[in-house]
Amino acid sequence: MRAARWTWPGALGVALVLALVLGLVMMREDEPVAAHAARAPPSAPRPPAPMPMAAPPDDRAARRGRLLEQVRLLDHTYCSYLLHSRYPHASRPAGHHPDQLYPNRPVREANPMRTEGGDSDPAVSLQTSQSRVYLAAGESVRFSLRAADAQGQPLALVVTRALAQGMTYGASRPAPRVTLAFSNDDDDDDDGKGAWNGVLTPSGTPLAGFHGTIRLEVRYSAAGRQGIVLFDVIHSPILPATWAGAPREAVGADALQFALPLSVRMAGRYIVSGRIDDATGRPFALATFNEVLGEGAQQVRLDVHGKLLHDGAPRLPLRLRDVEGYLLREDADPDRLLLPRLEGEVFASATRRLDGVPDTEWQSEERSRYLAEYAKDRNAARARLAASDPAAPLPPADCAQPAADQ
Repeated sequence: MRAARWTWPGALGVALVLALVLGLVMMREDEPVAAHAARAPPSAPRPPAPMPMAAPPDDRAARRGRLLEQVRLLDHTYCSYLLHSRYPHASRPAGHHPDQLYPNRPVREANPMRTEGGDSDPAVSLQTSQSRVYLAAGESVRFSLRAADAQGQPLALVVTRALAQGMTYGASRPAPRVTLAFSNDDDDDDDGKGAWNGVLTPSGTPLAGFHGTIRLEVRYSAAGRQGIVLFDVIHSPILPATWAGAPREAVGADALQFALPLSVRMAGRYIVSGRIDDATGRPFALATFNEVLGEGAQQVRLDVHGKLLHDGAPRLPLRLRDVEGYLLREDADPDRLLLPRLEGEVFASATRRLDGVPDTEWQSEERSRYLAEYAKDRNAARARLAASDPAAPLPPADCAQPAADQ
């Protein structure tokens, strides 16, 4: 057999093949390491967990300021209610109701002249007055008007027509119209520059049975122009009750009482108010009656609370004046039937000393409930403020502390 012989090209090819195989084997052996190195980045130390940081001093001060403001507000609410609820709703200081102290004073206004076309003339000021707004059966109301220029100097004025009519709406039958006479009551030599006056008494006219708003339309001339002005009164044609005797005085469980006999024709809720002056004529209290009364002989009691008397220390004797009232008609329009008003002084008290009049604050379920709620809110606010800075003192309260806060 002939022995195989290696040639140079053949040996070279074998060497290349072996080198290629060896390189592939080495690459496969290195692959897991390289792949792992590619998948796993170099390890780095983990950052430490963030430590809780205390609020900056400015934030703490702002929060405490808000809590302090809440405490002051709730403290003021509690103390204000505590102070103003010492007396019952039916017996209040006169200063709490300044708009109700003189119900029989005329209503006076001054406005630019309104022309018939709807415009106004600021060069002419129309000064008007009406003696009352609410008109019970049989009562009268007085109207007046005068004109002045921009400097306040009187101008000649002439009333050309005055017409009163009840206001109706929708399909209601139109109310009758009544012509009202106006006259210039000042001296004849004032050239018509004084006040012009007229009086309306519905009971003597076709408006006697009308219940509701009566509108008076007055047309006039002033400074060479035609003007118009409107007045409204609310008329009640039926008397639901009448006063039936002289008032009496008594000292009740917690008040000085004025009892007014009333003969009730129509049962229902009656609301009556009277003004109480001291011996010098200074308004002292507003007394209100609000109760349901049946038909027949009844009593309207106007109380001046004992605590109010001792706190206000009016000069005695007290005087009851200007009593007015009405029967409330719920879900109706108009909502009331008026009682005859008692104008001026109605009764002078015989009481000269307060020795037998109780000096205790008014108490009721409503007052206790409100005070308890206000105290709870105030105590919670003070607790939040104390927790925000235990070392800081709490602000003093404006008034006596409730039992839970002492």
